Amino acid sequence: MLFEFLNPPFMQRALIAAVLVGITAPAIGIYLVQRRQALMGDGIGHIAMTGVGLGFLLSTSPVWMATAVAVAGAVVMELIRWYGHTRGDLALAMLFYGGMAGGVMLINLSDTGSNANLTSYLFGSLATVSESDVVAICVLAAFVVLVTVGLRRQLFAVSQDEEFARVSGLPVRVLNLLVAVTAAVTVTVAMRVVGLLLVSALMVVPVAAAQQITKSFKVTFVLSVVIGTAVTLTGTVTSYYQDVPPGATIVLLAIAVFVALTALAAPLARRRARASEAKGAECTLEVPAARRGADDVRV
Repeated sequence: MLFEFLNPPFMQRALIAAVLVGITAPAIGIYLVQRRQALMGDGIGHIAMTGVGLGFLLSTSPVWMATAVAVAGAVVMELIRWYGHTRGDLALAMLFYGGMAGGVMLINLSDTGSNANLTSYLFGSLATVSESDVVAICVLAAFVVLVTVGLRRQLFAVSQDEEFARVSGLPVRVLNLLVAVTAAVTVTVAMRVVGLLLVSALMVVPVAAAQQITKSFKVTFVLSVVIGTAVTLTGTVTSYYQDVPPGATIVLLAIAVFVALTALAAPLARRRARASEAKGAECTLEVPAARRGADDVRV
């Protein structure tokens, strides 16, 4: 049967989560790439591990607890970026490694958690996506889309040039904080499908792939979301049939798309260059002709 993968309930939940991850990760990732903070998602993923462990320890939803801890961590990261100065890198390193160590410790202290549970959050797992996870992912994804699309002009301005945005009257620090919080929410949206250790790749690689053949921000945004959705769906279905880790499959597919578009970008650039040269030659021929006509009129 062609669409056999749609029958199991766990695959239906996994596919819904995959679509939402494919949309949200590149949607916020494009701003991180513009800000040269491509690895921010990786750091937030380390911090979110403490939230997962705390969720098991307190017998609450690991997704919501990871969201709370990741948002708090993202706020601290922004504060360190503002005031950390020369010691900022060291403080961030301790925050990231402390988040990972805290998650491992807390989940082993809980009665219901184990290292096997943590592995599914680190690398993603189709079978463990529950109905409550899907509800949480839908709510969080709606927030991410609302921010990244509704405030795209303001976020783009801040990501491109903070000083210009500040002079223009935009609340730069508030917008920077909003980007960090949205990135934290996206990490928790994606962790059930891609995993905390690989979510940063899904934020960055589709954007980098789209940039190979696009010029404008709007087209790059749309194409990166299309690529993200395509690779998450394809990777999820592939992992079902081939019994391979979904997170790793999705990331490898995204990298394959990046390589393919990079190879395609070179001939496209040459074609554009030839078209530009031809257009320039036409303009060069037209200008003297117009001048001769004007001279004839004056004579």
